[in-house]
Amino acid sequence: LVRVGFLAATTAVSSIALSSVDPFSPWLRPVTSRIDPEQAHRLAVTAARWGVFGRGWELSSADKEILSSVVWGIRFPNPVGLAAGFDKDGECFEAMIRAGFGFVEVGSVTPLPQPGNPRPRVFRLALDSAVINRYGFNSAGADVVEQRLADAETRTVSRSGVVAINVGKNKDSVDSVSDYVQGVKQLGPYAQFIVVNVSSPNTPGLRDLQAKQNLLDLIIPVREEVDKLPPNSHTLRRPPLLLKIAPDLSDHELRDIAEVAKIARIDGLVVSNTTVTRPPTLESPASVAEEVGGLSGKPLFNRSTDVLKKVYHLTGGSIPLIGVGGVSSGSDAYLKIRAGASLVEIYTHLVFRGPRSVNQINKELLDCLRRDGFTNISQAVGADHKSRHAIS
Repeated sequence: LVRVGFLAATTAVSSIALSSVDPFSPWLRPVTSRIDPEQAHRLAVTAARWGVFGRGWELSSADKEILSSVVWGIRFPNPVGLAAGFDKDGECFEAMIRAGFGFVEVGSVTPLPQPGNPRPRVFRLALDSAVINRYGFNSAGADVVEQRLADAETRTVSRSGVVAINVGKNKDSVDSVSDYVQGVKQLGPYAQFIVVNVSSPNTPGLRDLQAKQNLLDLIIPVREEVDKLPPNSHTLRRPPLLLKIAPDLSDHELRDIAEVAKIARIDGLVVSNTTVTRPPTLESPASVAEEVGGLSGKPLFNRSTDVLKKVYHLTGGSIPLIGVGGVSSGSDAYLKIRAGASLVEIYTHLVFRGPRSVNQINKELLDCLRRDGFTNISQAVGADHKSRHAIS
């Protein structure tokens, strides 16, 4: 009976979604929250593809002046992006940009298709506004994603937002460097920036690539491959190379990464991925909270923001950072920016509030910036560090 009810609910919600009704609307949320998290994820991607989430909030000229910025020579219409993991296979990035995101990170994409880890592999911690996932780089593979990106190029002469590609390695690969180089070579021509993901906790041995020598051995060949790419058709420049790191690194490991970033000419860092730790403040039942995998959402905010501050300090603010982890409001985004982020990303918040929430985050962020007298978001980047320096 439960199974029949679940299937009926899934079918009903899917039908509603495909009839142009937002499955994250308040009156549907009690139904969608009961759907298996991975099924709900697929429903959201399908709804996005069908244009259910519509167009984002139309910024006034004054709002655009405050929220837009140029990072790596690329103009971002607003600083709030969609983190990797939502649009893993390049199915709906155009729709998510139309919904109001300043940029979308597609992936992680592996060279060959792979199913990822066995199900169930995604768990909601509703009491904590958090998620645990152990997807394990499930990916349609680079060939499929490349075709989707190429098809999008034929439809879009120009776009308001920015598209990034997050590349990963196959679980059974015996040559990690080759996997990342192949990802850059194949997908790089379509990327406005590229993110190398070595920090997912769900692929055995992946986080070992963050160790200094391992990272140098990986990033230098990847950097060389990026340097061979043609200029992107939208930015007219080669895509910058970013590295996505874990929030569970020691201070010594963070110093090593800052040094590698300088040696290997890494253009930016994404701070951070999910955590394998479980804060004692979690209120969700242990049966869910102790599931194996990476924890994301509100409980990650403080840890990831602390790491962001440290990385900004270690790099002297010399390379742009993307702040990720627990952002669920404009105030959260503003704190990340003051801590050193030039841009921010959200994902888990969408699980509970849907993609249209990006517009509310941008509105609240505008209020924060205006309140503190900033006329452009770039002025607020790293403001907390500058304030402390001025005081000292």
